[in-house]
Amino acid sequence: QVQLVESGGGLVQPGGSLRLSCAASGIRFSSYSMGWYRQAPGKQRELVASITRSGTTNYADSVKGRFTISRVNAENTVYLQMNSLKPEDAAVYYCNAPVMIVPPGDGRGNLPWGQGTQVTVSS
Repeated sequence: QVQLVESGGGLVQPGGSLRLSCAASGIRFSSYSMGWYRQAPGKQRELVASITRSGTTNYADSVKGRFTISRVNAENTVYLQMNSLKPEDAAVYYCNAPVMIVPPGDGRGNLPWGQGTQVTVSS
């Protein structure tokens, strides 16, 4: 059974940092490119960062220089380090294996979606 479990979200002030984690099970994790998506209320889900099997990364222009995606295949986990957070970064964040790997992608993933983790950026 394929499962993606996101964690690490929370409330942070503008300019703050968070580190999101996504633990995958039921798949051969190292065989998948992985990505982090976000969906704000009333907006479509967008891919903000991706990492290929070999470790090549891609970022949406809106997060470039502030977010860093990484993966540890031995842990079946993908991370998203988010720095210099802005109010417009607030959303529910999800991980998945992107259908289109270059952000903003098309919002689709190849795996069942997890529950996501809420990120709120507010003073």
